[in-house]
Order: sequence, then C-alpha cells, then structure tokens
Amino acid sequence: MAAADELGSLTKAFSGLGVDEKALISILGKWHPEQRQSFRKGTRDFFIQDERQFERWNNAHEATVLWTMHPWERDARLLKESYKGPQYNVLIEVATTRSSEELLGARRAYHSLFDHSVEEDVAFHVHTPDKKLLVALLSSYRYEGPKVNEEIAKLEAKTISNAIVKGGALIENEEIVRILSTRSKLHLKAVYKHYKEITGNYLDEDLDRAPPLQETVQCLITPQTYFSKVIDASLRLNADERSKDALTRVIPTRADVDMKLIKVEYHKKYGVELPKKIQDVANGNYRDFLLTLIAIGD
Repeated sequence: MAAADELGSLTKAFSGLGVDEKALISILGKWHPEQRQSFRKGTRDFFIQDERQFERWNNAHEATVLWTMHPWERDARLLKESYKGPQYNVLIEVATTRSSEELLGARRAYHSLFDHSVEEDVAFHVHTPDKKLLVALLSSYRYEGPKVNEEIAKLEAKTISNAIVKGGALIENEEIVRILSTRSKLHLKAVYKHYKEITGNYLDEDLDRAPPLQETVQCLITPQTYFSKVIDASLRLNADERSKDALTRVIPTRADVDMKLIKVEYHKKYGVELPKKIQDVANGNYRDFLLTLIAIGD
C-alpha cells in the first residue's frame, strides 16, 4: 500500500496546492499497479468509480483545467487532440467559432507547445477528403468588418446551390471550400440568406450528406444551434464517452462567450432549461461546476 506521506503529497499536487515536482515524479515512478489503484480508490475527489467499477478521472477537474487555462493554449491542445482522435468536428469548432485573432493565438500557442504548425500536422495526419477543408479553415484570417457585398454573396449562394444540385463529392468542391474558409461571417450570413431565397431550403440542411461542411456552416452562421446540439447529445442517457466529453469541452469554452444564446436556443429546441437538464443528468462537483459556468452572463 502507498505510504501516508506519499498519498498526502500526491493529494496536494492534484489539488493544485503545490508540491515538489521531483518528489512527485519519484513517488509515481516507483509505484506498482496495486499502489496506483490504492491511490485512485482513496481519492474520490479526483477519481470516481463508474457503474462498471472502473476508476476514472473526475471530469470536474478536466472542466476546471480547461476553464482556467489560457484560451490560446486550451484551443491549441484541443486542436492537437482533434486530429489524433480523430474528432474533426472539434477542429472545425475551434477554427470557425473563434475570432481571427483568437485563432491566430491558438496557432501561435500550437507552435510553442508542439514545435510544428497545426496546419502542417493536420495536412500530414489527415488522410481523408476532409483534409483540404480542415487546413483551409485553420489557415483562415477572416475579415471582421461590417461591409458585405450582397451581389457577390448572392452569386456565391448560387454557386453553392449549383454544386449541391450537381452532386458529387461536395467536401472536395474547391468553390465551396474557398467560400466557407475565406469569407467573413457576416458575408456568409448573407450567402445563407440568399441560398434560402434561391432554393427555399436552409443551406446547412442541404449539406446533410457532407457532415464536415454542415458543421462548418452551423459553426459559422448559427453557433448557438451547433453547440445546443452537441450539448444535448452529451446529456443523453445512452451517450458514449466521446459525446459525454463534449460537455466538458463546450461549457468551459463558451461560458463567457455566448452561453446565454446557447441556453435560449437549447430551451427553444428541446423544451427544457439547460440548467435543469444538467441538474438531472450530471452529478456531484462536476454538476455544480457546470451550473456555475452556465450561470455566467445571466
């Protein structure tokens, strides 16, 4: 069994109270599996036992780390995990729902953390037709001013409409990728509006056979709708671990950005208040921390 003083040192470390890092490495490095299991079972604030008697890290601490981390570092680490997962929707989410300066900051942080650019890593590791879109979104530095050329927006709405009608691999359509990865968000909202006028349909709904493009449009045009769907999927009783993890990501990253809009959209879409849903589904410190975050801005 682990010695009491060693347990005390590790508990302090996991609590963020500070500890000698060399001593921490020394303790963990010499522990046998039984000693590590003893620590997990004895520190229920950090490790919880699920319904299968599996001791796992308490998500409350992951959410706390994401909340307190510098936004650039947080996004850089999310990007790293997104293509390793792979979870390309997370990459799309980060690349499209941040401002141009925030995305540039995440790219700079990625340089510092991993000694590569995120664009080169994605281009090297992604081997699907999504690659061109993902690299283009990450490389973007969108205009954020108020000017929109309605005639060009209408022309590009028609271009997208023609591509959808024609069929084929939309994810590889150079014009669609160009429009979605370079145009300002205000311009794309105008494209979205003109597409509805031309076709009678909503653009994101017509892109349902190309999920990465659909997610890109939703993140750029109506992020509150996108995040409401992600949150709802994470709160379902039959949600898998990847879906559940999304709650830990989305709440801390959107709490002081657009959580008020997300809550309104969630209630409109699913007929229940988001705090009530979290209260019913989540547990313990994790639930309390999430409720605290989503109350920001009320």
